[in-house]
Parts: sequence; C-alpha cells; structure tokens
Amino acid sequence: MTFQSKPSFPRDISRDTRSSTAVESGGIVPLAQIHQEIDEASAALWCFIRADASPHFSSALLHDVATMQAALPRLQAARREAGQAPLRYYVSGSRIPGVFNLGGDLALFMNAIRADDRQGLRAYARLCIEVAYNIHVAFHLPLITISMVQGEALGGGFEAALSADVIVAERSARFGLPEVLFNLFPGMGAMSFLSRRMDAARAEKMILSGRVYTAAEMEAMGIVDVVAEDGFGEETVRDYIAHDQRRHNAHYAMCQARRRVNPVTFEELSDITDLWVDAALRLTESDLRRMARLVAAQARRRGVAIAPERVAAE
Repeated sequence: MTFQSKPSFPRDISRDTRSSTAVESGGIVPLAQIHQEIDEASAALWCFIRADASPHFSSALLHDVATMQAALPRLQAARREAGQAPLRYYVSGSRIPGVFNLGGDLALFMNAIRADDRQGLRAYARLCIEVAYNIHVAFHLPLITISMVQGEALGGGFEAALSADVIVAERSARFGLPEVLFNLFPGMGAMSFLSRRMDAARAEKMILSGRVYTAAEMEAMGIVDVVAEDGFGEETVRDYIAHDQRRHNAHYAMCQARRRVNPVTFEELSDITDLWVDAALRLTESDLRRMARLVAAQARRRGVAIAPERVAAE
C-alpha cells in the first residue's frame, strides 16, 4: 500500500502554500496527469486528464487534481493583481479516448482489503471526497463548475461528474455505478450528489441496480443538463458558456442558493466514506475476484495485458 494520506481534511485551499510557485510562474501548475488551459475570451479554466494518464483515480491523479485545486485561489488573486478578468467557469474533462473516468483504483482497494489496511482505504477515500467537495462548492470562488463527459463515467468517475454545477455529456457517454457488482456501494459522493438531483428513492435504486445509463437517459432523469452530439462536446460547452455569460451573476447566485437549500456537507461525505471503508473490509474473496475482473478492464484501458486470475492472486 503506497498511498500517502494528507494530515487534515478538508484542506483550506485558500491557505495552501503549494501553489505559490505556480502563481509566480504564470498561475498554472505544471502537472503530469492533467493539462490546463485558460480561455481568456470566456474566462474559463479547462482541465483535462491527459491522454496518457490513468483512466481511473490513481493516487497520482488524485494528488495532481488536489494540487491544481489548491492553486485556484492564488491564480484568481494573481489575475486580479495583473488587471486580468477573474475566471468565471471551471470545466473538467478527459483527453483519454472513450473515457471520462473509470472510477476508483480497484487494485489499490484489493491490496488494502487483503492487508486489512483501514487507514490506507480511509486516506484514499478522504482525498476523493475532498476533491469532489471542492468542486461542489466551486472552490469557494465565484465560478460555475462544468463536467464535460465524453465516454465512460463509471463509479468514482460518475461521482466526480456529479459534483459539478452543470453536466454536459456527449450522446455516446455512459454513466454507471458498478460497485454493487462486487458487493460494495459507491461511497465517495454518489448518494449525496444524486439525491440532490433526484429523489433519494430513485438514487438508491440507481445505485443498487449496477446499470449503465446513456446520456439521454441521464438527461431525462434531470442528471445531465445538456446532451451534445458525439465529437461536439467541447463546442457545446463553449456555446453554453457563451450563452451563460450574460446571466453569470444570476446563475452563480442560484448555485449558491441551491447549496444553501439542500447542502452537501463535508461531514456528510466523510461519514459515508467511513461506512464505505467498513463495507469494503467485509468483502469476501469471492467479492474480490469479481472486483479483479474490473481491475483487468482498467488495465486494458492503460494498454496493459493482465489476467483477472493474476490480479486475484496478488
């Protein structure tokens, strides 16, 4: 188990010192797993998982996302000092063909469960919810957050998409929470975020179904806000932002009001991750073998040949 936890959660990103060098060098942190670019015309920060990065939430990817998030308040301050317009939109997406994000690091989960490593599982889960919570509260900045889903958003990838104010998905995008297939539940925000977009009963039914849903189905349920034609996800988001500019103040205020009326607190997310850790440590070898099949699928996304039997034996 190589995952290293951070000392406190949620981190106060406005006080994080790791971003100071980034601001001095122009405001954007150079990161191995994430590509960032600023569209000055729309005052939007676009953040993409790189094409050669992990297709799931590896520890390295999570730490890069956390580092990028920690830099945002200082980036905004640096832009103000330079006389530039503050950022108004934050867009997250992926350059991995056919994948938004495949979810949690199942190989890490298996190793931690077999080692009865409660601390390691909890540290991983807490960083996941810290990242999602920061997006959910728009980093405590006057930003509209947008998830642009091209391809598969599964498990934790779906949870990450749900944390944003707006979800734009290409028509061929697929959404699902497969954890029930190996006798677990999605513990990094699914119930919290889904039950704010639909009623709790339907959210629970979706989680327990293990089904994969289309973008059109998600739109019909009120989860996806805009469906784009395949290949036009970025163009659709840019059009959305262009039309939203004139109402940005009202839209941002409504997002704040929605969070006030029906808040997702960090404490709620944290309590649920503790339930998830307990449930994970109760999994049997039979459950872990089913999880191993998905580990093999994740490996194939990285172009690595690995047999489920070998993963199960490790």
